[in-house]
Amino acid sequence: MTTYGERLAAMNKAHVWHPFTQMKDYNNSEPLIIERGEGIRLFDMQGRAYYDGFSSVWLNVHGHNVPELNEAIADQLGRVAHSTLLGMANIPAIELAGKLAEIAPQGLTKVFYSDSGATGVEIALKMAFQYWHNRGTKGKTTFATMNQAYHGDTIGAVSVGAIPLYHETFRPMLFPSRVIPYPYAYRHEGGEQGAMESTLSALRQLLETEADRIAALIVEPIVQGASGIIVMPPGCLREMAALCRKHDVLLIADEVATGFGRTGAMFACELEGVAPDLMVVGKGLTGGYLPVAATLATDKVYEAFYADYEEQKTFFHGHSFTGNPLGCAVALASLKLLEERRMVEGVEAKASFVARKLAALNDRPHVGEIRQKGLMIGIELVRDKVSREAYGWTERIGVRASLRARELGMLTRPLGNVIVFIPPLASSEAELDEMTDILAASIVHATEGGTAS
Repeated sequence: MTTYGERLAAMNKAHVWHPFTQMKDYNNSEPLIIERGEGIRLFDMQGRAYYDGFSSVWLNVHGHNVPELNEAIADQLGRVAHSTLLGMANIPAIELAGKLAEIAPQGLTKVFYSDSGATGVEIALKMAFQYWHNRGTKGKTTFATMNQAYHGDTIGAVSVGAIPLYHETFRPMLFPSRVIPYPYAYRHEGGEQGAMESTLSALRQLLETEADRIAALIVEPIVQGASGIIVMPPGCLREMAALCRKHDVLLIADEVATGFGRTGAMFACELEGVAPDLMVVGKGLTGGYLPVAATLATDKVYEAFYADYEEQKTFFHGHSFTGNPLGCAVALASLKLLEERRMVEGVEAKASFVARKLAALNDRPHVGEIRQKGLMIGIELVRDKVSREAYGWTERIGVRASLRARELGMLTRPLGNVIVFIPPLASSEAELDEMTDILAASIVHATEGGTAS
């Protein structure tokens, strides 16, 4: 007789199509099936515990099964699970909008809800496009983005994405965007300064020649995620924002991954005093509990849509679950915990501890660079440290290191040859100590076939 776990594994193989997963590979191995979570650990059906070393794809903030967050959902469930925002309102959505406006960079006072980072980006793009249309500026119909950008998987979000592996197949379906380089210092012959100047020079030239056609620049502020946790040189974002203002191009900040304390500030834009015209948030908004995202806009953007009914300047966009009360209630509870426990303020000390623990990896022969901003860490593995030669895809070096980490009790997911470490903000120093030990041992095992010492 088969066990319940065996039946689930068979159903998983027969029916579930996993995202960003080559199913032929996946179905040739035993699936990891998570049964429950407690603190910053997840437990499989056999009772094995794993540190959540990438915050369940970069979104968990407080850990799993948090009493205060559970209670917020249960309490709201006793009132109403969902009520549309189309032409009416609900209490948690109103309160959360007010809170987001309070904590966001200056000027972002209007909140439009959605259900994922990708849809939040889609909304920002459509808002930027229609903003100029409503103002009577017909020519600004193009967007600028950055090389290796990732903004989600809806058609608009993919159109401003620039990772060929993810996006090229769909190119015939997409609208064209102008692409400038993201400042990837490790892979730039001029280092940090050279990478920054290449970015600013390209943006300056683009805006000087095409600003009258560009509605907005979209950017992952300070840290570009899916490209390999690439960290901007100091001052770069501030200069980019200034160029956008000078040339009357809207700035869209995609803070889906970087928001809610990940980089050491509530939002990464704050690290350089940048206030964008539109900002997209998601992932950590609900503490990692429910799928809620939001696009924040300035009064200037909002007022371009604020008109008499017959002018037809309405923003014709919405989702069935926009402003879902359960999601908004748990988001409010999550933000309350962030404040009460001073979690964002605590990121700097935790990040410094992680940096000290990982510093020894710089001496390993196949660790090219350790990139970090707050508790967003990417470790690029290379075949040759001197030449910076990359590992080939067939070597699966990132996959091998991540599988070894799983064997040692920590879950993460690589970005090609970059090992990602993005622990929940609630992680204690003792937990970070154990996780970084696992991380180091996994990298050494994958690249050298030994153990860290």
